[in-house]
Amino acid sequence: MNTNSVQFFKTEESKPIPEDSDIIVAAWNLANPENIGKIIRLAHNLGASKALFIKDKEEHRESKIKKTAGFSFDQMAWEFISEEEFRQTLNSGYELAVLETCDGSTNIFTTKLPKRIVLLAGSESHGIPENIIDLSTCKVYIPMPGGCKSLNISNALSVAAFEWYRQQTAE
Repeated sequence: MNTNSVQFFKTEESKPIPEDSDIIVAAWNLANPENIGKIIRLAHNLGASKALFIKDKEEHRESKIKKTAGFSFDQMAWEFISEEEFRQTLNSGYELAVLETCDGSTNIFTTKLPKRIVLLAGSESHGIPENIIDLSTCKVYIPMPGGCKSLNISNALSVAAFEWYRQQTAE
């Protein structure tokens, strides 16, 4: 092994998610199938119980989703669901946290996130509808000091999901 190479991930040092904690990674009305694949892969890397995509019955090219999801496509529990099905998920012991720059949102790095969480980010162009934001118990944003104030949805969910993980496994 080259000792000069950079290692980004060391799974043997990863702590398991506590039994009283769980995360469902969710995305609202995505248009880009590559983002869907990336989020499936993120959920699998994190150890999420599932990934949900709230979307009208528009079809996506499965091959594009699979290409970015990799083997997580078949290994991770994920599905497209309706808004009504999503609302039912929220009645199953999870708190909704929205990743959105909206009234009342707080810095994700200074906000205590729920142990059992549905972490929801909005579509690439329209965000999360107000009626869904109103269902949340937690509204958070990612502070960005640079000139661009937006992240790709899969990147934003990655930052937020691993902040949740960090909080759950902190000693």
